[in-house]
Amino acid sequence: MALAQSAMGCGLSRAEQQGSKTDWPCSGRMFVTYPQTKTYFPHFDLHPGSEQVRSHGKKVAAALGNAVKSLDNISQALSELSNLHAYNLRVDPANFKLLSQCFQVVLAVHLGKDYTPEMHAAFDKFLSAVAAVLAEKYR
Repeated sequence: MALAQSAMGCGLSRAEQQGSKTDWPCSGRMFVTYPQTKTYFPHFDLHPGSEQVRSHGKKVAAALGNAVKSLDNISQALSELSNLHAYNLRVDPANFKLLSQCFQVVLAVHLGKDYTPEMHAAFDKFLSAVAAVLAEKYR
């Protein structure tokens, strides 16, 4: 658990620093790579670098940061977000895994050689747990 928290903290911190310098946050990559996810954002300007896409990316990063701080009770930490996506937005839970994949790619691009296999494995485990928690309300 300590390795996961350390890796998450390092990765998220670096991603947030880089996120302000790039037009390709994980949300933007998701919209391009998986265009079917755009259906949930009909009111967004989905062009690369738009303020709305960057804002969504910052919200995702903040939620992940909150989850990292609450690894022992991730369900409670993400409960409100899970409710929002399941009951109000009605997002297909498969999209959480798609966003996780995009987040991994963005981290790998921004962190380069610092994105070690151990860090990749820790993030994969963490992001899988996040996706599972966000999909809990659908059952």
